[in-house]
Amino acid sequence: MRLGSIVLIVALCSFTAYYIYEPVPEEIEERWKLMLTNSFFRSLSHLSLCFTFQADLCELLGLKDYMGIMYFITLAERVVPVSDEHVEVTEETFDGVEVVLYQPKQKDGDAELMRAVIYLHGGGWCLGSSRMSPYDLLARKIVTELDAVVLSVEYRLAPAHHFPVPYEDVYRVVKHFLQKGVLAKYSVDPGRVAVSGDSAGGNLAAAVSQQLQKEPGEEVRLKAQALIYPVLQALDLNTPSYQQNQDMPILPRTLMVRFWSEYFTSDKALFRAMMANTHNNPESSSLLKFVNWSAFLPETYHKKYNYTAPAVAEGAGGAGVWMDGPSRPFADPRASPLLVPDSALRSLPKAYVLTCEYDVLRDDGIMYVTRLRAAGVEVTHEHYDTGFHGGLMFTVWPTDFLIARRMTENYINWLEKNL
Repeated sequence: MRLGSIVLIVALCSFTAYYIYEPVPEEIEERWKLMLTNSFFRSLSHLSLCFTFQADLCELLGLKDYMGIMYFITLAERVVPVSDEHVEVTEETFDGVEVVLYQPKQKDGDAELMRAVIYLHGGGWCLGSSRMSPYDLLARKIVTELDAVVLSVEYRLAPAHHFPVPYEDVYRVVKHFLQKGVLAKYSVDPGRVAVSGDSAGGNLAAAVSQQLQKEPGEEVRLKAQALIYPVLQALDLNTPSYQQNQDMPILPRTLMVRFWSEYFTSDKALFRAMMANTHNNPESSSLLKFVNWSAFLPETYHKKYNYTAPAVAEGAGGAGVWMDGPSRPFADPRASPLLVPDSALRSLPKAYVLTCEYDVLRDDGIMYVTRLRAAGVEVTHEHYDTGFHGGLMFTVWPTDFLIARRMTENYINWLEKNL
């Protein structure tokens, strides 16, 4: 082999190692697998930034924005949900919203009513699908292990559909499914229905749970809510976990802030203001008391950080002119469930909250646990000291993490005991 070839191979190997490697806390299991997984996400992110500067090429390819490129993650994992020997799968429409319904294949003589889980996928309201392989596998696992019905919701996504469209899609599906006639059609016990979701799906699950409690005429109530590393507030994007994990793989702070801003608007002024944590105005600032991490985070999670209230801008402030006044959507509890007063939490169903140490959203979940418990709600909090955001979904080779299996087992065990 010629010296030039050897040098080229060494250079390529060095570049590959340099590109893949990034600082990951020693405590995380299978660190190299996480680095490899994240290098794929970073490649898409770099590609999307490249296209951002090449607007003409973007238009030619039909990809006009950052999320358009990132949506390749969803497409790469997409499957066609089909029935198998244990699970019957159907794709239906509930009140105008697409859903995927998973049911146990009934044996002759089976007449017992079953429990049900309404599952809401994650993806920052901009990515994800109930038809992605990890969600399809999770739904089948719940069906077979719990003899349960799983309703997976294909809500519309931003930036094509900003808030409150994704929330409203989910709310309509839940309301439709909770009708006694619909539950009877699918042999579901009205007293054993839960809503669950991960990340942005956990946000939607929490918001829907709150909204349903406001309707006194509702005949069927949710028995439980299971929130997996949920995102729950957009007022303070400098909590200790946002700062500690700002460069963590899978969900760095920049990407989470981009998800928030895209959920609300395509105006990049909001993204810039949220990055600087200067997007609050006097009206939204009155709600900061509900997300004051110095009050709601146990001391162990404060780490080296000291609380500083987010800056408050007069009028439109740093967020531009796209939205002003008290109607700013990031101050809406349907977008930020942590912003409700204690009185709105007291009647909520029992909760399961999963949080991860190496996740920008860690503190959102822990603050909600604190506030729910203070309001008298029964809460099971599972915190993974070596966990990272998205862990539950990494169960498919080659990104099958051991911690993902533990998360899945514990989550399903909780559903079995509490639903």
